[in-house]
Amino acid sequence: MRTRWLSALILALAGVASAFAANVAPANGHFVLISHAADSDVWWNTVKNAIEQAGDDYGVQVDYRNPPDGDLAGMARLLEQAAAHNYDGVAFDIADYDVLSRPAARITAKGIPVVTINSGTTQESAKLGAIMHIGQPEYAAGKAAGERARAAGVKSFVCINHYATNAASFQRCKGFADALGVDVRKSMVDSGVDPTVVRSKTGAYLRNHPDTQAVLALGPSSAEPALQALRRMNLAGKIYFCTFDLSPAIIAGIKSGEIAFAIDQQPYLQGYMAIAVLAIAHRDRTRDPATIIAALKANPKFQARLKTYGLNPVYGVDEASTGPSYVTRDNVDLVAKYAGQFR
Repeated sequence: MRTRWLSALILALAGVASAFAANVAPANGHFVLISHAADSDVWWNTVKNAIEQAGDDYGVQVDYRNPPDGDLAGMARLLEQAAAHNYDGVAFDIADYDVLSRPAARITAKGIPVVTINSGTTQESAKLGAIMHIGQPEYAAGKAAGERARAAGVKSFVCINHYATNAASFQRCKGFADALGVDVRKSMVDSGVDPTVVRSKTGAYLRNHPDTQAVLALGPSSAEPALQALRRMNLAGKIYFCTFDLSPAIIAGIKSGEIAFAIDQQPYLQGYMAIAVLAIAHRDRTRDPATIIAALKANPKFQARLKTYGLNPVYGVDEASTGPSYVTRDNVDLVAKYAGQFR
């Protein structure tokens, strides 16, 4: 009798424990997004906000991991840790294919679904076994930006490259240079991310190359201190200045006329869609991009996010393009409300 009573008690307690676990832990998957970005890179704050909202919308648990100093070896270790953790899905940017391909292979070897975002190409993404790539074609974006500058009469420029080890950064600079018909190697500064160094190197280049007609920055980490350098030299608003990506300071520069335009790659989409794709793949037990994209398009919560923030993804067969789009004085007010947060 006592044995039966103890058995019943154990079963009852097990049931309570199971119910409690169901209430405190998401039942639909645990995912991680890993980036190359240093803690100081504020551009990724939008991605962080996006994955949090995607987690809420899809009822899943989401982690964000990055090397605090932006070291690619550190990112590679984070990918290895993700494989060991046995997440239900992993998203990451291909900051350097050669450095990241081996640790990424450990993830796919365990059958864990992968989505790539931001840096990298659809070809590299496919080699890594990813479901799809979500991001901006960087060379094409750089070239389109260069064509806009050329149409405005620009014939020479300097690219302030704050992350020279990232292949996507070079592609941005090269696209711009090719549009102008100049040598990218002679028109690029490896500035690093320290604001004081970026200001110093920007100023030094312009003093040594006084005929430079334009400055291209690759994101807030280079745009904001480079613009400060121009102001100190009394060149802000006089030299053609454009940048990739958005921040409150960049929005202010566009409004003031000091920045001609910003190339917007809609980072919110890169974060949100990466987690959404992985959540759908896990929920529906599919890795077919067309099936997943159809489910994503049909999700009313995602469609509401797009409408609220004014975002426009472009879907391909096995990819989703998030840019380029352009923010100028003509449309800056449409995105200013959410700059640095959801845009």
